[in-house]
Amino acid sequence: MMNRNRFILHLNVADFAVAVERVVDLTLREKPVIVAPLQAARAAVYDMSEEAYRDGVRKGMLLNRATRMCRKARVLAPRFELYRKAMGSFVNEARSYSPVLEYGAEDGHLYLDITGTHRLFGTPPDVGWRLHRQIRSKLEIDPIWSLAGSKLVAKIGSRLVKPVGEYIVADGEEQRFLAPLSLNLLPGLSSLERQRLGQFNIVRIGELASLSRVQLHGVFGRRGESLFALSRGIDDSTVRPEEDRPPRLVRDHIFSNDCADRSVLKGVVGALAVQLGMELRSTRMEARRVGLRLDYTDGTSVSRQASVRQGIADDDSLLGLALTALERGLTRRTRVRSCRLIGDRLHPRSPQLRLFTDPTTEQKKEHLLAAMDRIRQRFGREAIRMGSHPVLH
Repeated sequence: MMNRNRFILHLNVADFAVAVERVVDLTLREKPVIVAPLQAARAAVYDMSEEAYRDGVRKGMLLNRATRMCRKARVLAPRFELYRKAMGSFVNEARSYSPVLEYGAEDGHLYLDITGTHRLFGTPPDVGWRLHRQIRSKLEIDPIWSLAGSKLVAKIGSRLVKPVGEYIVADGEEQRFLAPLSLNLLPGLSSLERQRLGQFNIVRIGELASLSRVQLHGVFGRRGESLFALSRGIDDSTVRPEEDRPPRLVRDHIFSNDCADRSVLKGVVGALAVQLGMELRSTRMEARRVGLRLDYTDGTSVSRQASVRQGIADDDSLLGLALTALERGLTRRTRVRSCRLIGDRLHPRSPQLRLFTDPTTEQKKEHLLAAMDRIRQRFGREAIRMGSHPVLH
């Protein structure tokens, strides 16, 4: 008998970028394919086909090494806009079965909560099979799907049948299903934790589940409680639609030429911080954290954050956080292809004046920012900018 409380459907298009490229170019079918930046000096593999995977190619591997391991592979430059559009179509097909849907950027993964939809679409397994046929027919991509009572178990089920297939885990069968599986299939378990467990000859999920809370706490401290739940398939996390996620503001910039000049990077990040400030002030919001993601030309990404206790919306404070995040993220000599600045932990701005600041100085600053925002709104956001900030298109 299936779980009466929740039915979570997990869909995953294996090697999503390759799958999309094969829809565009049929000659790539059943041939080894590697997706990686072609112009980067030390390019890394962004995605690869199952054929290339069997030859030993892995994500993040240096392209030079990957092509030596799989000499017959076709190497393609990533087309992120194409993948985003394909992901949008994928999501739209799934959305017709439930509005409670959670998905990533362009990774081919999504969760669908189909609890209570049986009167409209039939039993949960029927929804899985119907949606799979619909996506394969309309989009020409072949997603794996799995059905379980939680996101955790559903994800493990889809990992188990990769690259093609489906898996259904019945209610009450979670521990029996997980017990013989390798710890490598357990999401949320770090490599260091696997190594530590390996020192105790624990390599399967069932072996981890045989340990008590006291035993796990003795080795992993408070983390032991999470491992206790993970190993038993206990997961109460909900499928979170986009509108239910914490609000955030995002600004992106793609460099016309890959950049390694720190002064240029600082200027771009500063200009993005000003854009965040304008948006925050226009919506009467403040942010307590600024995050920065740097996408390097070799296919790797680095994300860093900086935060404050009290919310901010002025350009100077946002710039300070953004540059702090940049300094924390610039740990490599590789050129940067693009960057994303994120303002989150948002909350409405309080009408009350701050206690330990000069109200006259604070009001002058507010009036100045308001005047600058009006000029930018009327004549364009580049009408007023710092001399070190480039024009962003």
